[in-house]
Amino acid sequence: MGIEMVLDMAASVHPDRLALGRRDAGMTYQELSDVSSGGAAVLARHDAAHLVFVGVNGPVLPVLTFAAARSGIPLAPMNYRLATDQLRDLVGQLERPLIVADPAYRDQLDGAAETVLTSAEFLERARTAEPRTTDPAPDDATAIVLFTSGTTSAPKGVLLRHQHLLSYLLNTVEFGSAAEDDATLVSTPPYHIAGMGAVLSNIYAGRRMVHLPDFTPQSWLDIVRGERITSAMVVPTMLARVVEHLNGAPGNASDLTSLAYGGARMPQPVLERALRAFPETGFVNAYGLTETSSTIAVLGPDDHRAAMADPLLRGRLSSVGRVVPGMEAEIRDEDGTVLAAGGTGLLWVRGAQVSGEYMGKGSALDADGWFPTRDRARIEDGYLYIGGRADDTIIRGGENIAPAEIEDVLVHHDDVREVAVIGVPDDEWGERICAVVVPAGPEHADTAAIRTWCRERLRGSRTPDEVVFVDELPKTPTGKLVRRDLVAQVTAAN
Repeated sequence: MGIEMVLDMAASVHPDRLALGRRDAGMTYQELSDVSSGGAAVLARHDAAHLVFVGVNGPVLPVLTFAAARSGIPLAPMNYRLATDQLRDLVGQLERPLIVADPAYRDQLDGAAETVLTSAEFLERARTAEPRTTDPAPDDATAIVLFTSGTTSAPKGVLLRHQHLLSYLLNTVEFGSAAEDDATLVSTPPYHIAGMGAVLSNIYAGRRMVHLPDFTPQSWLDIVRGERITSAMVVPTMLARVVEHLNGAPGNASDLTSLAYGGARMPQPVLERALRAFPETGFVNAYGLTETSSTIAVLGPDDHRAAMADPLLRGRLSSVGRVVPGMEAEIRDEDGTVLAAGGTGLLWVRGAQVSGEYMGKGSALDADGWFPTRDRARIEDGYLYIGGRADDTIIRGGENIAPAEIEDVLVHHDDVREVAVIGVPDDEWGERICAVVVPAGPEHADTAAIRTWCRERLRGSRTPDEVVFVDELPKTPTGKLVRRDLVAQVTAAN
């Protein structure tokens, strides 16, 4: 049985409940099921082996997800922000692709596959096609191909099989748990694991999905209030823009009972401002990777409230919480030795939802099924703390330094809006520590004062050797810092 069972179950239990869209013009679960079956027929008619989607998140994504599943082929959502050559190169890696694209991206994909349809064209054909009955997909068949963001290397196609995605759902989501008037606001892109996880988890729960393809703080607030949204997920940059837009005013979102965030490091001052702006909302930090089929650790609402109420627990806001049921985690050093609790090293995870498999490259799992996340981390009192990518480690005079350790201090400086710490080449030390700061106001803070701030709170070897001011940090659309671009920018300026 494959992920098509998610929609089968939802449509059988509450066929007339709204699945997608606004309250006054949405699509029911039965309608979603019918058009997805028609979409499967379209794919079969074209003998497609992969369904590629290039476009923003919207009602077409769930249709494509289940049309592909019911036709037994993988869905491959792609980053529509990539350059034309990059997009066409990724499409070229897939066998017999049929491409569905939003009109804005249709022309740049012309000729990249035998069939290229706009989203509207696919939906129209799916609505009028004779529904296709198919056998259930094998558990070990590939359901989704997601390409990694490429922040540290060339994008790799991660193969998420039906069994991985279903394991994630069965262990973390209760079927039919949403009330009929529950609604979630989806603003994460389709090519991100959170975007695909939103499709599966919300339909499995029976929750209506409302989409926001073009984020602005005001449009996000307008939909949350106007559609009486009960849950939402944002990346840290989105939440930062919302609290900055509110500027100390309350969020006035009484129906919003759950707000999840993830995808990148959340600055603690931003989180604390958000908790004050939405005091009745339960905040959830969800940590996961593409290779793990979404969330593997959660810091829940009770953890957030306890940390805000007790200064001794405030540090837990910088954790990603506890590992979810069905998952195991351990911290190893570079030689593979498992470290004791509290030790900082490399995070390895294991569980039925973990894929760790790359298209054309095989599996990254070790002999016992453990996946190397390449994230530096530690576990204290059962809480998982992520210290950044191992590739980001600065080696200064033979000492390994995690940028996150310094960033967590600097972000609390009143004159710092955002900060990233990088290593830049140095003839004497190998690398020197450079703090790249986006100032909080029009006036730059004194660099000596910022260095002193660090020296008073960290060991001297962690004090930045230099401080550079920039207007903004280079990031992916989901808020991940692209350190290699920042290093190139800083070194080119020196």
